[in-house]
Amino acid sequence: METITLQIGSETTIDGCRQDNLRPVTFEGEEVGSRRYYTDERGTRGVDETLYRTADGGLVVHIADWSRWQGEISSYKLVRVQPADLDVGGRFEMLGRACNMARPLTLAEALEQSDDEGELD
Repeated sequence: METITLQIGSETTIDGCRQDNLRPVTFEGEEVGSRRYYTDERGTRGVDETLYRTADGGLVVHIADWSRWQGEISSYKLVRVQPADLDVGGRFEMLGRACNMARPLTLAEALEQSDDEGELD
């Protein structure tokens, strides 16, 4: 295990001045994996999710909800998760997939998702 230091809180830049209420968090653990997804089509806003296993075997996700636009707030937080949160239907399923922790979909689940997206009529 290694010592991991992350930031939680928020930050923004207004008129070239950085304002933040970030606080460091330090713990013993290891990075399991991460994923990034963009929340706009230009890639100027997005979310980074990183999964860590703590020294006691627990799982936490560091979430960085960021923007590259001046005046918009970027926020950072830690969330304790269970393995079910990283599996099919869990809050962090796609992170679980990126970390090889989510099981494959069953045929019924895949067809249900296709129906929900309007791909099958």
